[in-house]
Amino acid sequence: MGEGKNLNKDNSLDTKARLKIKRHEMASQPPEERKRNFKEVPYGYSPEEAIEEAKRCIQCKSEVPECVKGCPVNIDILGFINLIEKGDFLAAAKKIKETNSLPAICGRVCPQEDQCEKLCVIGRRKDTPSVAIGNLERFVADYEAKYGNTRITVKADKGKKVAVIGGGPAGLTVAGDLCKMGYSVSIFEALHEIGGVLMYGIPEFRLPKEILSRELKVLEDMGVEIFTNAVIGKTFTVDELLEKKGYSAVFIGTGAGTPKFLNIPGEELNGVYSANEFLTRVNLMRAYNKSEYDTPMKCGKTLVVFGAGNTAMDAVRTGLRLGYEDARIFYRRSRKEMTARLEEVHHAEEEGIKFEFLINPVRFIGDENQNVTAVECQRMELGEPDESGRRRPIPIKGSEFITNIEAAVIAIGTNANPIVPNSTPGMDLNKWRYIVADENTGRTTKKGVFAGGDIVTGAATVILAMGAGKKAAVSIDKYLETGIW
Repeated sequence: MGEGKNLNKDNSLDTKARLKIKRHEMASQPPEERKRNFKEVPYGYSPEEAIEEAKRCIQCKSEVPECVKGCPVNIDILGFINLIEKGDFLAAAKKIKETNSLPAICGRVCPQEDQCEKLCVIGRRKDTPSVAIGNLERFVADYEAKYGNTRITVKADKGKKVAVIGGGPAGLTVAGDLCKMGYSVSIFEALHEIGGVLMYGIPEFRLPKEILSRELKVLEDMGVEIFTNAVIGKTFTVDELLEKKGYSAVFIGTGAGTPKFLNIPGEELNGVYSANEFLTRVNLMRAYNKSEYDTPMKCGKTLVVFGAGNTAMDAVRTGLRLGYEDARIFYRRSRKEMTARLEEVHHAEEEGIKFEFLINPVRFIGDENQNVTAVECQRMELGEPDESGRRRPIPIKGSEFITNIEAAVIAIGTNANPIVPNSTPGMDLNKWRYIVADENTGRTTKKGVFAGGDIVTGAATVILAMGAGKKAAVSIDKYLETGIW
């Protein structure tokens, strides 16, 4: 198809004409079809749809457009959308990759509605939704993968090595940026594949592993060295990386990978999973591909997921695809307090997921073989707001009831991964055991050591972790150039 330059007939639309163009939503697999397979749900834009959506952008004249202010990695949003409108899709891909090495991932999993699209000027009008920036980013990345190959320029070798601990979004970003600057970069990943939450947490139907592998290969082609099955803090320490392995700086991006539990009776029963374990078995261990992988995964009639964030949506929709007839969300607050993306909630409801609110579990019940068979819950009501700003759930006396289940997933959040923090003296931690690091530079209290992403902030979004990685890369470069801490 080439670069699509023949598709666009009019690049001279005025603002009034642009505002009349309706937002193009992506077509998707029908719910009845997709809920029993792990194929990606949205199909993506056609070139014609992408150009029409790009025409909705009024190309604001601000020095820093509002949408860019909402992007943690500072993509030139107007620039790449303008290139799409002109039909120059490969140039648009190159424009995005100036600041973001993982556009196919960000186009799929970033919460654009709370970031770039939230600040879109035309979205402030009652009758005009924001430009679909995320959909356009995804289109460009997929188009480039099919029709071109944007080479990322790497500067001359500076003769210094940087170690990156953790192959998740923060680590991948800092590794890519430092490599482009001319540093030799090594990623140390504890699991047997890199990607972090992108690999083990986000399901195939939201982020196909083929696309993830494609994006990760870009880093390898740039020269990033990758060591898997390397548990820093056990295999060797941060101090050993700096003092014995020849690394001039270390970036820690190990994430918030320790699951939180309910701490109620019966939580140790077979069939009660943390969201981390459940999604890792399915994603990293490929339980979704039963024809090729024999990953042990319990299945039955009823699955209940406790929680209402994106991880809970991923878990419950995964359970449905594994074969559970009845997959439900139990949440202790109301719909208003849910933290999941609206798109994920919408897709879940389309697929038949049941949402039950103001419910809190009090104990799991098992049989003589220690398999979970039921959960006892209690009805709740909302009181005054707590420290999160959401109304606190309060138990209603005498409202207990029992639901028969074959499995449960606890998706109520995560804590800091403790291995690196606990094995690195001289690095301050906060009261929650997350690493203390400067928000703008990623510098910790230990010389030569930087950190970013969930291990600093607590569980957050992929793009925020990537933003932290970009800031840290700039700071690491400055430190290695000047020697000033």
